[in-house]
Amino acid sequence: MPLGLGRRKKASPLVENEEAEPIRSGLNVAGMEGLDGGVVGLGEAAASEGLPPPPNSMRPRLIFHTQLAHGSPTGRIEGFSNVRELYAKIGEAFGIPPSEVMFCTLNTHKVDMDKLLGGQIGLEDFIFAHIKGQKKEIEVYKGEDALGLTITDNGAGYAFIKRIREGSVIHQIQVINVGDMIESINGHRLIGCRHYEVAKMLKELPKGKMFTIKLVEPLKAFDMISQRAGGSRSASGVQLGTGRGTLRLRSKGPATVEELPSAFEEKAIEKVDDLLESYMGIRDSELAATMVELGKDKKNPDEFAEALDETLGDFAFPDEFVFDVWGAIGDAKVGRV
Repeated sequence: MPLGLGRRKKASPLVENEEAEPIRSGLNVAGMEGLDGGVVGLGEAAASEGLPPPPNSMRPRLIFHTQLAHGSPTGRIEGFSNVRELYAKIGEAFGIPPSEVMFCTLNTHKVDMDKLLGGQIGLEDFIFAHIKGQKKEIEVYKGEDALGLTITDNGAGYAFIKRIREGSVIHQIQVINVGDMIESINGHRLIGCRHYEVAKMLKELPKGKMFTIKLVEPLKAFDMISQRAGGSRSASGVQLGTGRGTLRLRSKGPATVEELPSAFEEKAIEKVDDLLESYMGIRDSELAATMVELGKDKKNPDEFAEALDETLGDFAFPDEFVFDVWGAIGDAKVGRV
């Protein structure tokens, strides 16, 4: 029985008339009565493979509305705990394979990286799913050390372009756009790779040589054709929701209510995200938030480096980067950023 439906007759996942019912269903989590307008968290760890989903009795009762970004009826989805489950629910609602979903944006159908669904969803947010469109294969000459790309991933195995720096090598190639999924580089298939792995591969390509990149662009609506998004950062910070708290769904255990980041944490997260882009060519506010959480109570950079190695060792952060992150967190604490 689908979560949250009780003994009621199962409703159709597609809604033709938006005025027929409210946008959101009630929240039904023990100890959370009266929660108003919070944020759902889909933390990066929850998207990891091999972790069993929590039992239905521990899942919050939430219903979200969604559409395909290029145009569709409105669908209702519920009962997901991580990004992979979210894509599966979207697939069920629209009768498409979950693997067709590239990424989601909140409250806009456009390829707007400021509205990208990351680790959290506001309880009043409307989800737009961007699905695979045209494939393209491009020969690129790497004339500079840096290509000018910032890479992110969807938490379910697809890395895509989040930003293209103006004046860069890639900026000169008009057929490469923000939102394009990177399928392969020089024949090396990248499905299932994390963003930092793809960024590292691009960085290590030899300067002065050609390489081949295969991309998949999101299917576009008519008003999105010929639009080349710049992928600029949002000035509003990490949180996309407008609520007072954060409802974070986890792969194991019940959902928990957390407060929104403090002013210090928001500044530190933004600065660490800038450092991630500068050093590694990725932006990941959830990763930045994890690093700030690990570092805010550490007494010295050695303790911080040890905590990073234990929790995020797969990233193999260089020592200089770790030291700069430690400094950024310290600066945010005393109000220097």
